[in-house]
Amino acid sequence: MYRDGKGVPQSSEVAVKWFRKAAEQENAKAQYNLGVMYYEGESVPQSDEEAVKWYRKSAEQGLADAQYNLGFMYHKGKGVPQSDGEAVKWYTKSAEQENAKAQFNLAYMYGNGHGVPQSDEDAITWLKKSAEQGNQRAQAKLGEMSQKV
Repeated sequence: MYRDGKGVPQSSEVAVKWFRKAAEQENAKAQYNLGVMYYEGESVPQSDEEAVKWYRKSAEQGLADAQYNLGFMYHKGKGVPQSDGEAVKWYTKSAEQENAKAQFNLAYMYGNGHGVPQSDEDAITWLKKSAEQGNQRAQAKLGEMSQKV
């Protein structure tokens, strides 16, 4: 509420305070939101390491958006050593919960053999799942691929 100013005056500083209180009580959504604020440097010092810490806590509780973000951090080596294997692990957990961005990134990993054996079949499977959810990047990629056939 405070972060978006819904029903109260917008205040990122107050949002951080309440997210932290809830995050410390193992609230997965608050942990995720705190991770986002650290990643973006919103009312806290920007810190990829702190973002990873909170994303991980949330991801381990099964929150798909946190799993995607943690996968992204491993994929890009932000706040953690770069690891395609770890990226695939977290993208897969998120993709299996219908996260379209995770499905798209997982398709990329399979298509290029990053962290998994290269597999056009698996890449297309995940790309289709992402596209079916309205992911425009996945739709465009499928369109490009169909023109090459």
